[in-house]
Amino acid sequence: MAKNKWNVDAAHSSIDFKIRHMMVSKVRGAFQTFEASIEADLEDLTTASIEFTVDVNSVDTRNEERDNHLRSADFFDVEHFPKMTFKSTQITKKSPGEYEITGDLTIRGTTKPETFTVSYEGSGKDPWGNEKVGFEAHGSISRSEYGLTWNAALETGGVLVADQVQISLDIQASKA
Repeated sequence: MAKNKWNVDAAHSSIDFKIRHMMVSKVRGAFQTFEASIEADLEDLTTASIEFTVDVNSVDTRNEERDNHLRSADFFDVEHFPKMTFKSTQITKKSPGEYEITGDLTIRGTTKPETFTVSYEGSGKDPWGNEKVGFEAHGSISRSEYGLTWNAALETGGVLVADQVQISLDIQASKA
């Protein structure tokens, strides 16, 4: 089977994150604006080519004050680094429908290799005959490795914002 181009359906896709706050709870958020380029042979996803571009200004944690702080130079510095990108470099099949995708993640001008666990959720045709495919991805990154080091010490010990960020993607794409 040949590689096909797939267009991400943003209305049925999401890029979400969560991070520990005050050592006792988690804050959740999402990026509302993103695009992707996917070329894949569904019979052999190890040959796929995947690129994501995220508009960091679209961060949404359901708290405007926090979102504005995340956009500031303390965190994403969207004035100088408006985009976050990911480009796959290696895809390894772990079991039927389960893959590890390694790629170059760039945040705030820093690029590091990161690996995400990806599940192929299946494919089918919508009521209008368009072929659709679904994927779910999970991973964790160290925000300090990308220069997102702002924090505050707590008088009870620990810090306000954890270093590890959990990332999850739910992607639905249409054959181009």
